[in-house]
Amino acid sequence: MTLTPPEVGTPGSETRRSYVRGMFTAIAPRYDLLNHLLSLNVDRAWRRRAVARLGWQAAPQGTYLDLCAGTLDLAAELAGRPGFGGSVVGADFVIPMLRLGGGKAEALRPVGADALALPFADATFDGCTIGFGIRNLVDIDAGVAEMARVLRPGARLVILEFSTPTAWPMRPLYLFYFRHILPRVGRLVSGHATAYTYLPGSVEEFAEPAELKETLERNGFGEVRQEPLTLGIATLHSGSRR
Repeated sequence: MTLTPPEVGTPGSETRRSYVRGMFTAIAPRYDLLNHLLSLNVDRAWRRRAVARLGWQAAPQGTYLDLCAGTLDLAAELAGRPGFGGSVVGADFVIPMLRLGGGKAEALRPVGADALALPFADATFDGCTIGFGIRNLVDIDAGVAEMARVLRPGARLVILEFSTPTAWPMRPLYLFYFRHILPRVGRLVSGHATAYTYLPGSVEEFAEPAELKETLERNGFGEVRQEPLTLGIATLHSGSRR
């Protein structure tokens, strides 16, 4: 049975939670290919920028968390940086995604975990990244609070997430691509009927950058910065654990 995409804006929806897990399990084998194809390979540069923002050089032997890690592309980008000698825990509740990415770098430690109830002690990590995953959480406040809990004071959180361009003519061109072309290509390549309909819907319903900034500040982060990438197609959000 194919699940219909849930109402993406409904906090705490178990229907949405089940849909997200099942959807990512289904598209896992084609996930990396579609990421690169649908972004015209720009996603690689975004990940490099996210890792640069993390400031891992302050603790190159440290332990870092990549949350909603998927196939571990972002975790592997950090683990493969010249001079990095620590470890990266890649946590996700979709185990097939983690299995597909497990061999991308030696320093990776895939862990099956729910972002809203992480199985780690307080102040465990020297930094945290989350790429294209925060909008899928059924309770974003609770997820950010968990990130704050497991980070050491002063540790940096970096969130890479899609956003909607605001400037003309980029906005209408982007929305046409996102609403009409991306779902068709995604459906054809992934074989999943609704995954790439859910994607643009979840992005359009996701919090505006100003709202996410307030969420970070409300849940233990200061020095919050936001950087639009590629004319606003994605945004890099960062903050330091108070």
